[in-house]
Amino acid sequence: MPDFHKLEGTIPVAPLSLIVMESAKELGDSVDRYISEFRHDLYKMPENDPAFHGYVKSTYQTAYSLDRFGSGEAKCTINESVRGSDVYILTDVCNYSITYKMYNYINHKSPDDHYQDLKRVIGAITGKAKRINVIMPFLYEGRQHKRNGMESLDAAQMFKELHDMGISNFITFDAHDPRISNAKPLGGFDNFLASYQFMKALLSHIDDLVVDKDHLTVISPDEGALDRAVYFANVIGADTGMFYKRRDYAHVVNGTNPIVAHEFLGSDISGRDVIVIDDMISSGSSMIDTAKQLKNMGAKRVFICTTFGLFTDGMHKFDEGYKNGYFDAVITTNLTYMNEEITSREYVFIADMGKFLATIIDFLNHDASMSTVNMPTDKIHEIVGKYNSGCKTPEELFE
Repeated sequence: MPDFHKLEGTIPVAPLSLIVMESAKELGDSVDRYISEFRHDLYKMPENDPAFHGYVKSTYQTAYSLDRFGSGEAKCTINESVRGSDVYILTDVCNYSITYKMYNYINHKSPDDHYQDLKRVIGAITGKAKRINVIMPFLYEGRQHKRNGMESLDAAQMFKELHDMGISNFITFDAHDPRISNAKPLGGFDNFLASYQFMKALLSHIDDLVVDKDHLTVISPDEGALDRAVYFANVIGADTGMFYKRRDYAHVVNGTNPIVAHEFLGSDISGRDVIVIDDMISSGSSMIDTAKQLKNMGAKRVFICTTFGLFTDGMHKFDEGYKNGYFDAVITTNLTYMNEEITSREYVFIADMGKFLATIIDFLNHDASMSTVNMPTDKIHEIVGKYNSGCKTPEELFE
């Protein structure tokens, strides 16, 4: 856990204000509660110092409204003063459950709609707030992160546009390609991983896992996920391997070249537990195929870890894959919306990110070093050591 007492010697940038978009309400409420708990219980700040006026509060959320006209157009109104505040706007561009009416038709908000709403909020507070920070866990248009031929470069365009509107920091998680920050090289960009939360969820639900190089292998399902798989394997002391995708570049299906086959590069995994780690599950076809191949290669168990469980085609493929024994569990985070159809599955475990995100906001509000927040290597070593020594209950592991 980061050393919160380091914050006692620093002055906050400005009073903290949290604007939680409707798309991220459940996560935002959790983050708000954690920040309040931190500031009430973990450390003490001067009570009569003007720099800490309004520092300890029961909630840091700022009320706002997004009104939609019958034509589908909209506007944002901030209902509380944010003048001089350090504002953090939390949004989930993948929340497809929110609807609005246009010409008497009911429409579900797309990522484009959520992005426009975010810009409306920024437009309403620009020039008033001391600093504007955007927290977008799933990077808008992150999958269109590079240009091939005459294509748009949407992620970089988004990032540049937000910084041109006046934001200071952009916070995301497990970006498909964090190099989009090159679109605005002088703008703040933080990309966090859920490595500790994945390990915490795994050890909380699997009581007979042996975490070492002889019993566990961390697999990257493709070339793009190799860096995060290598980091995760090195931190927990496991072996590593990867698949690479052979694609049919003569055809395009649903915006991408279809995968012909997955080829494995790595040592023998017979009788070993395997963790497959990736940034997202979209439809899930590729992940199910990877898990099936691992089981056919002799893997003892397959655990799928993904930061964003989108499941765009529903859960049928995963229900069938679980029934057929292709994988044993799916661990994903609550950084993006998931309906009850997903969360009710017995094989889906949720890694809660609320406390981690609250910690990030608290440290950023103080302009404190993020090194212990961003790289929790020692904490992972600690819980893995406890687990391998016989501690199995959450109380023993995460006290």
